[in-house]
Amino acid sequence: MVWIPGGTFLMGSDRHYPEEAPAHKVAVTGFWIDVCPVTNRDFAAFVEATGYVTVAERPVDPADYPGAKPDMLLPSSVVFSRTKARVDLRNHYNWWAYVRGANWRHPYGPASSIKRLQDHPVVHVAYEDAETYATWAKKELPTEAEWEFAARGGLEAADYVWGDELTPGGRQMANTWQGEFPWQNLREDGYERTSPVAAFPANGYGLFDMAGNVWEWTSDWYQEHGRIDSPCCTISNPKGADQADSLDPLQPHIRIPRKVMKGGSHLCAPNYCRRYRPAARMAQPVDTSTCHVGFRCISRDPTRDV
Repeated sequence: MVWIPGGTFLMGSDRHYPEEAPAHKVAVTGFWIDVCPVTNRDFAAFVEATGYVTVAERPVDPADYPGAKPDMLLPSSVVFSRTKARVDLRNHYNWWAYVRGANWRHPYGPASSIKRLQDHPVVHVAYEDAETYATWAKKELPTEAEWEFAARGGLEAADYVWGDELTPGGRQMANTWQGEFPWQNLREDGYERTSPVAAFPANGYGLFDMAGNVWEWTSDWYQEHGRIDSPCCTISNPKGADQADSLDPLQPHIRIPRKVMKGGSHLCAPNYCRRYRPAARMAQPVDTSTCHVGFRCISRDPTRDV
């Protein structure tokens, strides 16, 4: 872990997606944070020690999802499949599917394995899985503000964790999508899917993979930055919305609580989901795991022996 000193920073952005606005001043106190996302090797040690079974590996209670098709209630998780040609980007079902038997041990379906992916970020972890791991490790999940402060690496209001240019000098700085999503992956960064942690340069705080590779869970319930009462004033150690607020009255069709995830993933592309930036944020249902969502942990104990 690396110690991140407390400070004040400009959180969010007024230059990109609307959910990132308004940019507003936030103060956080110091904390330790994992240098890299939790890897398959790390998560396997946790499972071996505890016998934990992830959400994706459990059958679903039909009472929790009335009207769901029976095959949707079997242990499964969400997996990306590259399309063969251009498709309607408004319909994400063109490239996402629930795959029976997909989980952290089998990231692309039951026939796949993590045998050669020990140093890749663990994926197919729902929020409960990440939180349980953090508790076992005597750590916590970061708030959105803590995560973004750490990701910026000391750069105030920069577009990316390394500065304002996506590929400085033509260099790929993170595992993202090059080409036209979701059918043309040029792999200019060398990777089709996830990459080993620390395969790309660290940010100013010595942290790896704070952009791209996998999205990362935070502990904050999702709410719009636009609901901030006083964006002109500094907010100290914000904790995000409570669970009731996460059931958004402006979007009544959303009935499953959602947490904020940060950082973007290897599926973020210039033509779709330009969210490989520290200000970027997405709402993720707490019960849903996918092949491009992982996590890292923090500790707020300044005396922690790391």
